[in-house]
Amino acid sequence: MQKINRNVVLALLSLTSLVFLLFQLCYYKFYLSQKNGAAFSKARGSQSGQDSTRWHVVRKFLGLISSHNIPVYLIDPLILGLVDKDIEQIRSSPDGPSPECKYFCAPRDFTTFALLDKTWKHDVGLFRTAEKMGFQWLKIVNKDPRLDGMDDLSGMEIPLHYIFKLASHAIHLVVFYERSGNFLWHGPLRLKQHMDRKFVPFRKLHFGRYPGAYEKPELLLVSIDDLKVQIPKNPSSFLEEMSHSRFLECRYREARAFFQLYPDDASLDAVEFRKKAKSLLHLAALTLNNLGVKFWLSSGTCLGWYRQCNVIPHSKDVDLGIFIRDYKADIIPAFQKAGLPLKHKFGKVEDSLELSFQGEDDVKLDIFFFYEEDDHIWNGGTQAKSGKKFKYLFPKFTLCWTEFVELKVHVPCETLQYVEANYGPEWKVPVKTWDWKSSPFNVQDNGVWPIDEWDNVIQIY
Repeated sequence: MQKINRNVVLALLSLTSLVFLLFQLCYYKFYLSQKNGAAFSKARGSQSGQDSTRWHVVRKFLGLISSHNIPVYLIDPLILGLVDKDIEQIRSSPDGPSPECKYFCAPRDFTTFALLDKTWKHDVGLFRTAEKMGFQWLKIVNKDPRLDGMDDLSGMEIPLHYIFKLASHAIHLVVFYERSGNFLWHGPLRLKQHMDRKFVPFRKLHFGRYPGAYEKPELLLVSIDDLKVQIPKNPSSFLEEMSHSRFLECRYREARAFFQLYPDDASLDAVEFRKKAKSLLHLAALTLNNLGVKFWLSSGTCLGWYRQCNVIPHSKDVDLGIFIRDYKADIIPAFQKAGLPLKHKFGKVEDSLELSFQGEDDVKLDIFFFYEEDDHIWNGGTQAKSGKKFKYLFPKFTLCWTEFVELKVHVPCETLQYVEANYGPEWKVPVKTWDWKSSPFNVQDNGVWPIDEWDNVIQIY
């Protein structure tokens, strides 16, 4: 009798365990999947493990920011690169192009989104909700460079980056701010001493190693892997912009030190020249940008930005550099149409080309074209009366963005090397008497133009 009872008990226990297991499976399938979202519907295939975790974390994050009415858009370069390949299909299909989790399940440690500062008040309620949803979060702040100037270097701290971590995946939220040059800027990601450097693999972040400058993007709402998300309307353009987005701030602290040694010229003539130079630079930037020609601050204009955060009042001109590979025949007629007549044209496209346009009153715009060699870059100069040629050598450089006289413009990223090449180790000392044929530290004789070419390479108007 005892043996029979024992078997019955064991059978009942086994049956009970089976029923409980079936209940758990049904509970997960019909309740949890509806509450948290199944990895994917049958129509879209399925993913498991780490791939599914990434999708779930992104889904939860989008739900979090949506519940607080915070508009974000996707700027993750890996995902945008995949999206760009299917962009036409994504634009035309309301449900997305693929039956599988193709984008948000792609292997990566982070998913990166952007937030415009003016669209959110940085409400602490977001973080309370995030914690309830299981997120750990980190806020990175730094001083606001928009408040820096000659009179004030204090700068209040502003949030630049947020990290939201859940399970093995993290969301990097980059905060963009509007600058006076009518562009968007994000700051660097610099951890304070007390912060946990193992919170996430920070070195793998795509944004934050340097500050960045971007045009204001036009956004498109799309469905990607069953998730509604905003993306830049032209992902390929954004990715190209990202690869050349590094931004350099004006060095106000060093500029203040400079003006303590060499007081600024506040005369009426200096104020008037700076006003005209600013206007000329804005017009030149508008003209070249409309042509799609990349340029940068060069010579004295670059020195003024780097040394004193302003136009040098005794320079009397605005200097720009352009790589000869970016030359377009439309440049001269475009400037003439903008009201800037050609003053002179020296050299030719193949050798030592330079253009000079007449601005308001005696302020002129000089454009120097730069030629790339294996180990250096150079631009040329021509003396009109003798036909003598000169060459100015620079170490190779790349281009960064900066803000100068309320304008987003390029400067050489390696600015110190560029300035020292042109003006020597004493570049910090103002020089009011300057001979372009002998004063530059990097000038070399480069022969003489053949007389039979003078009509072509020496044109004065």
